[in-house]
Amino acid sequence: MTDVYIHTGKATPDAAADRGWLLGHFKDPADPRHSKDVEIKWGVHPQGDERAQWTTGEERTALLVLISGRFRMDFPGRSVVLDEQGDYVVWGRGIDHSWYAEEESVVLTVRWPSVPGYRVDEPSGAPAG
Repeated sequence: MTDVYIHTGKATPDAAADRGWLLGHFKDPADPRHSKDVEIKWGVHPQGDERAQWTTGEERTALLVLISGRFRMDFPGRSVVLDEQGDYVVWGRGIDHSWYAEEESVVLTVRWPSVPGYRVDEPSGAPAG
């Protein structure tokens, strides 16, 4: 349901419509989920799912929180495994990264600011993230 100030929904189906992203600059400016300040993603990942390529030259800060499963974030020279609900990792601007779902996982990612032009198109039309 949407009106001028309120939008309700369900994270999993709503996220599927925009590669997992629920909020950010890429939403229509008339949509209350439009933001130039922050982006929020609901990531549902089957076991073995991984980022197709590393993110490099990052200009945002990000927070990733594990909702369920076992999820690994890879950084240059370091990996962080999130395996208990609520485990999280924060990384700043300039930190290259990638990820791998060691088990079926659900993660919530918040990154800021919402910067146009950051999109990695996956091979063969698979969703990016």
